[in-house]
Amino acid sequence: MATPASSNFPLRFRVFELNAVTGELRKSGHMVRLRPQAAKILVLLASRPGQLVTREELREKIWGNETFVDFEHGLNLCIREVRAALDDDADTPRYVETLPKRGYRFIGPIQGSTITTPVAAAPRRFSWPAAALLGVIAVTSAIALAVTNPGEWRTRLFGSPARPVRTIAVLPLQNLSGDTAQDYFADGMTEALTTDLARIESLQVISRTSAIQYKTTKKSLPAIAGELHADAVVEGSVQRSGSRVRVTAQLVRASDDKHLWANTYERDFRDVLALQDEVASDIAKQIESRLGGPQPAAPPKVQAVNPEAYETYLRANSYFDNFDLQKSIDYYRQAIKLDPNYAPAYAHMAQAYSFLAFFGGVSPSEGWGKVMEEASLAVQKDERLPEGHGALAMAKLHYDWDFPGAEQEFKRALQLNPSDADIRHDFAHYLMAMGRLSESEAESKRAVELDPVGDALNSCLCWHSFAARDYDAAVRLAEKFLRSQPDKSWEHTILGWTYEQKGMPEQAVAEFKRAVEITKGDPFFVAALGHAYAVAGNRREAEKILQTLSDRAKKSYVSPFDLALIHAALGERDKAFALLDKAAAERSTFLVYSKWEPRLDPLRADPRFQNLLRRIGLPQ
Repeated sequence: MATPASSNFPLRFRVFELNAVTGELRKSGHMVRLRPQAAKILVLLASRPGQLVTREELREKIWGNETFVDFEHGLNLCIREVRAALDDDADTPRYVETLPKRGYRFIGPIQGSTITTPVAAAPRRFSWPAAALLGVIAVTSAIALAVTNPGEWRTRLFGSPARPVRTIAVLPLQNLSGDTAQDYFADGMTEALTTDLARIESLQVISRTSAIQYKTTKKSLPAIAGELHADAVVEGSVQRSGSRVRVTAQLVRASDDKHLWANTYERDFRDVLALQDEVASDIAKQIESRLGGPQPAAPPKVQAVNPEAYETYLRANSYFDNFDLQKSIDYYRQAIKLDPNYAPAYAHMAQAYSFLAFFGGVSPSEGWGKVMEEASLAVQKDERLPEGHGALAMAKLHYDWDFPGAEQEFKRALQLNPSDADIRHDFAHYLMAMGRLSESEAESKRAVELDPVGDALNSCLCWHSFAARDYDAAVRLAEKFLRSQPDKSWEHTILGWTYEQKGMPEQAVAEFKRAVEITKGDPFFVAALGHAYAVAGNRREAEKILQTLSDRAKKSYVSPFDLALIHAALGERDKAFALLDKAAAERSTFLVYSKWEPRLDPLRADPRFQNLLRRIGLPQ
């Protein structure tokens, strides 16, 4: 019989220290995050080393009478989390041993106690079946029922209404495969779950770009939810072994860190999409029986995809997330070659081309032309794909100058996914181009609500302030952003533009020099520097940059719109309008913002400028 550990706190075993009062676990002095239930389980096991703690005892002491929680799944998830925190292994345990169908036993050496450690069970062969790739939709069905309270099931179950869940965040699923090269797969599963949940009109889902910031955080769930303004959080893990994958997911109420629902999905990767409807139906039945809600509608059928194509698509997404646009395009092309009917690959490739086109990395015909082509194919293959409509809207706005068509596509995309922060941000660009600046600002702020921690959308509020000619606000926002992200060229550029309008040309030049340095001489930012020199009265430097860009234009694309701005600042109106005519002929991206662009103010009184606006089709 093992002797119970001393009641003195903390409990120490090897490099770990566990405070049995607070449940805080430290490894070599560093805090290791554990959810409250997992911490309570570890304290209970470690305080009785060598002794069996039955599953029934764990249910009673940890979960009590919370019958709405799926105990089996909740316990299994917590045990897995404890083992992950201790770097332990179920097959060859050093700390927590499983006694099949009975319970668990702590077998690690507790300092200060005399323990007879049982012989560990013989290792078992590892075998993890797969979680449904688009069994994510099954997870979505279950979570949707849990958070939207159909039929007032929570009221019937608890006797009084629970705090309504209006906003939810999906935290990055942990990669438990033991191979960091599989991170892209876990990230892809997280994105799929986020996207599917975001389609629920009554639910606001925090953008993945904000949630991904917490991938390695040690913060508590209530703290994370508070920063994301989320009422509930979804978390879980992905484990892959060969062609088999296992996904676990659970829903946690943010206010008290209480588990509301948990489940595990296991499928063969190759068969998972074909089994999607069957899995979703099974999950819906479990929710109906466990939570007393009505039978939910079946999820939409999803077309099967070649598994190799899907995996290539996920790799492309990982490059896109890191802004390696050309490499992401190469992988999207490979995915399409493997499965020509997989619509998301077309839509995401269109998004990658839109970034290249927006900043002049390629000519408008090459960039926006490809956006139009790929986005059109995406919506032809799947009309309900919001990313396809969003990319199509961007091409209609910047290249076709089909402004009613662009607004229609934006609204269709947001109808399909009201929580897509990126599409809302792009729609704000459309409203800005139309001169509807108050609507644009409101839409941009709505996007930031959905992506409160992500960099890109917060930074674009600076541009909206610049467009509204609220220069003090633009400076304040840009400087605040740059304090935490000092190497962002776009923010340095917006700050430089703003300094120009505030009559601070020297400060503007400094900001543009920094942007040029960061981007290693990208023509878009070099042209902005040339404009600042012209505004500052430094004609010699401005003309040197014009010559540099003219020489570069012989080898790669340089926007005539950017060159026109420099000539306008130099007072050379005829040259400026000649270049604007060329920009209009090739549909230069930034022409659609001419209605409010302050750098074009020197030309506004010229009748040729009104002709330019009419040619673009902008509202007068």
